[in-house]
This record gives sequence, structure tokens and C-alpha cells, in this order.
Amino acid sequence: MRLRLLAGVALAAAMVAGAVSAAPDVPPASAQAAKVGPADAKFQAIYKAEWEWRMSEFPGERRGAGVHAKLGQVDPASQARRLAHWQEVRKSVDAIAEKDLSGEEAVNYEVYRNQLDTLINQIRFKEYEKPFNSDSQFWSGLGFTSSRTFHNAQDYKNWISQMNDVPRWFDDQTANMRSGLARGFTPPRATLVGRDKSVSNVSEAADAEHTLFWKPFEHMPQSVSPADQAALRAEAKRTIEGRVMPAYAKLLTFLDTEYIPHTTTVLAAEALPDGKAYYQAQIKEFTTTDMTPEEIHQLGLSEVAKIHAQMLEVMKETGFKGDFPAFLEFLRTDPQFYVKTPQELLNRAAWIAKRVDGKLPAYFGWLPRSRFGIEPVAPDIAPFYTSARGGTNTYLLNTYDLPSRPLYNLTALTLHESAPGHSLQGGLAEEQDRLPEFRRNVYISAYGEGWALYCERLGVEMGMYDTPYDRFGMLTFQMWRAARLVVDSGVHHKGWTREQAIKYLHDNTALADHDIEIEVDRYISWPGQALSYYLGMMAIVEARAKAEKALGPKFDIRAFHDTVLSMGSVPIPVLKARIDRFIAEGGKDPMPVTFQKAKDNAATP
Repeated sequence: MRLRLLAGVALAAAMVAGAVSAAPDVPPASAQAAKVGPADAKFQAIYKAEWEWRMSEFPGERRGAGVHAKLGQVDPASQARRLAHWQEVRKSVDAIAEKDLSGEEAVNYEVYRNQLDTLINQIRFKEYEKPFNSDSQFWSGLGFTSSRTFHNAQDYKNWISQMNDVPRWFDDQTANMRSGLARGFTPPRATLVGRDKSVSNVSEAADAEHTLFWKPFEHMPQSVSPADQAALRAEAKRTIEGRVMPAYAKLLTFLDTEYIPHTTTVLAAEALPDGKAYYQAQIKEFTTTDMTPEEIHQLGLSEVAKIHAQMLEVMKETGFKGDFPAFLEFLRTDPQFYVKTPQELLNRAAWIAKRVDGKLPAYFGWLPRSRFGIEPVAPDIAPFYTSARGGTNTYLLNTYDLPSRPLYNLTALTLHESAPGHSLQGGLAEEQDRLPEFRRNVYISAYGEGWALYCERLGVEMGMYDTPYDRFGMLTFQMWRAARLVVDSGVHHKGWTREQAIKYLHDNTALADHDIEIEVDRYISWPGQALSYYLGMMAIVEARAKAEKALGPKFDIRAFHDTVLSMGSVPIPVLKARIDRFIAEGGKDPMPVTFQKAKDNAATP
């Protein structure tokens, strides 16, 4: 089981000249220890012990742990044990009065309780019985080795050991899916068409060398001797062909003959077992708010109307003479907006990312050391993968079906997925040494996706949108996320059909039809996740407006951004409270004084 909270999620930007990242000044350890009160000490002991336990349960999630030798335990007994443990931890946390904690630990308290509640709900609703959806599959990530670093022979031995564990792991996942199938807890059948392709790509491969599992063996480091390289390649070939490929073949048979034909045909999460409570828990997890589905739906309708008016204004700037539907058709079909080759799309994205590098110091006083690369989405999952996905180390760009990859969206997409979006935010989060591990290494969707969507809007101030078409692309991405509020609540609460959801996005955005279908299936099969983007962005936009109004000429955009990004990944109420403190402190930048010079030397916006 890969916890959504544990964020290798997917999230680091190129370090620009003269800017360095570091944690804010912290008192020496001895001074800190002297200030720790009994409530703080008790709370710290709880979350530190639980984090170590969590990492023992999910060793592959520990940052810098290298290549692990085993896959995790996903069987019901392990899930029940985890549920009992987290419930006991929650009771221990509840026994501590928040008023007795210091200011920083009180913030940790709010973040940690939210984490525990999410972890508990994931098991309480038995989400492990539905371990894949149209967007993400438990089997697909196994062959991705770009996030793993192989330094020595032991890393390769661990990788082979992990591959040997695939049959056991698949059997446990299959047993869980059978239990979900028996109680009607499955992804909707309509969203699973073709999703078995990434399984057959492995099971029907010509040989080991034609699978992603072989990638680490193509170029092995000099630290592994030639003799060991030969032996490891031979063992890997035997393991992939004798263990991995047959396991994928067995899984494919189960999916095609037993599972997919009998999955639920209803779309709404509220129609699943204990559906209303389940959907509300999903809303809480992904938005960190207590909003109801109806409140979200009405907010979405209101925001869609506002953005539509803005889109009409930009459409006029282009000189287009037709109506809005005709303009969308023009954007979807005119060759000027599309590249001819995958490499050209990658090149364009790289140029945008590099332009961003030169502008970052004017908007951020604090930048990460980590760098990200740009890679195409693997061909075995690209047909059903989203347009892109960003992480601390990698910006994945989908180059499949180039007529569905318009250039007018590419700037907004790149700002979201790389810098100053996911890569920059994730890179900074990992460097927050003063924060506890449970805040540095988790990903809360409302915060992370809200920040990335905010960065698309920030691109206007940064001068990243060169043409009205680019700005329309930015607005179509804003509309896309606002429309998600309508579509997600429409499907899971109001009983919308798949066709209604597709038409709503087709009529209101300039997204390609291929992307719209992929996205709608994602929202249907992953309830609540789509809500996090716009609600998170609104919280940041509103917090900034509040700070600008309160601070007036003292407001510094770099200090505001540094403050938001200094938090790791937090629930929206915690973010709002931190900005209130930022205002009360007079807009003080959390960046340490020793690094102030780099910020002062940066160009001002």
C-alpha cells in the first residue's frame, strides 16, 4: 500500500545563480531542549515513535532509503494492525491539550491529527480493496526506476529481491480486490477500459529486456565490477522472465475474466457501501475542509461563470470573429498550436522551464538546491495518463497523441508541474530540517495542488504568457480546475453521467477531447481528488489578498511566498493561520538573516 500522504508524489526546481536555500535560524539543540515543556516532550515522543513505526511499515517510502528489498504488506491482517495502531496513537494525541503546547508544536498538532484521521479513514473505508483507478494502478509504478538510484551491487540485489516479491504482492492485491468486488466496492467499469494494457505490456513482452524492469541493468555504474554486472544481469533476466512476467500474466487473466467484467456500473461514490460518509471523508482528505458536496457544487458554478467572462475578454484580444464554441474548435484544430514530434514538445517545455529560472529570484527569496529533469511519460501508460505530472526530481510530460497537446496550454502546465510549482515546492519541503519528518515527507493535495495552480496565475505577473493564446491557455486551465468542483460533486453527489461530465468540460474549456475523457474517468474513479486544486488555490489567493491589504507598502511578495513554502505540506486552516501570523509580524520573511543578501541582490518584481 502506497499512502497518498507519503509523498514521493510525486514533488524541486533548478537553483538559480546567487540564491541558496536553508532552514530558518534555529536555536542550538541545548537551548531547544531547555525550552521543551512536558506537553511538547510528550507530543514529540508520540509523533517521532509513530513516524519510525510508519517507516518500518512502508520502508520504501523513507527518503534516501535507496532500493528496498521487499514490497509492502497489503493483506487484511496488516491493514487491521495498522488501523488499531493509528487509532491508539490518535487517542494518545487527544490526551494532550493543545493549549499546553508551544506555538510551533500546536501547529504540528493540527497537521498531525489531520494526517492520522486520513490514515485511519483510508483503512476504515477499506480503500486497500480498491487499489487502482483509471489514473493510478498499483502495478504500474513497480517498473519505474527513474526515482530509484542504483549505486552498488547491493542495490541491484535488492531490486532483484523486490522483483522476486512481485508474485506474492500481486496475490495479496488480488485477494483484496476480490473482497471489494464481493461488496460492490470497485472503480466504475466505464473508467477501466484499456487500463489492462500496462499489464499486458509486461506479460506479453518478448523478453526481460523489453520491460521497464530491465532499465537499471542497461547502464550499470563502474562501482559494480564487470563480473558482477554479468551475474546480476543474468539473475535479473531469470527473475523477470520466471517471476515477474508470469505474475503480470496471472493478474491480466484475473482483471479480464473475473474483475473488470463484474465491477460496478454506477459512477457515484455516494452509491458505494456507506457512500455518503465515504465521499465526505474523501472531501475532507483532499480539501482539508468540512465543505459539503452541495456547497462545493454551487461554488464551482459561481467560479466557472467568473472565469468564462475572463476567457471571453481574452478571446476578443486575439481578434477571433466567431463565438466561444467556434473559438474552442479553432484552438483544438488549428495546426499552429501543435508540434510535429515528441522531442519538439519536450524542447518547448524545457525552454519555458529555463525562462522561469531567470525570473524566480524576483519572486522567491528562498530556492531549493535540488534540480529536476524533464522526461516523456512511459509509452505503456501514456495513452491513459494525464497530460503531465511533476515531482521533486522529474517533470513527466505526456508526448502521446500530439494533437491533444496544445502549445497554448504548455506554459501553464510547465509552471504547475515544475517550477515554481511542484518541483520547487517539493524540493523546499524536503530541506526543511527544522520541521518534523511527518511534515517534510508528506503531500497534502489541497496544499500542493493549490500551490501549483496558484503558480499558473503567478505566471501572469512573471511575464510568462507571451500571447493572448497563452493567457487563454492559462484561463482554460483555471476553468478546468473550477469545473472539477462542478463535475466531481455532480458525478458523486448529484448522479451525473459520464457523458454529462465530458460535455461540461468540452463546452467550458479548450482541453483536447482525449484529455477530457482521461480526466473525467480520473474524477469518476478517484472521488474527491479533483476538488483539491481550486479550493487550495483559492485559500492561497485569499490569504495573499488579505496580507497585501493589511501590510500595504510593507508587503513583500518574496516574503509571502517564502512563508507559504516554509511550511512543508499543511491543511488549509493551518496555512491561513500562518498567514495571519505573517501579517501580525509585519510581513517578516522566514528566511534566515545570513541568507538575506542573496534575496536583496535579486531583481524586484
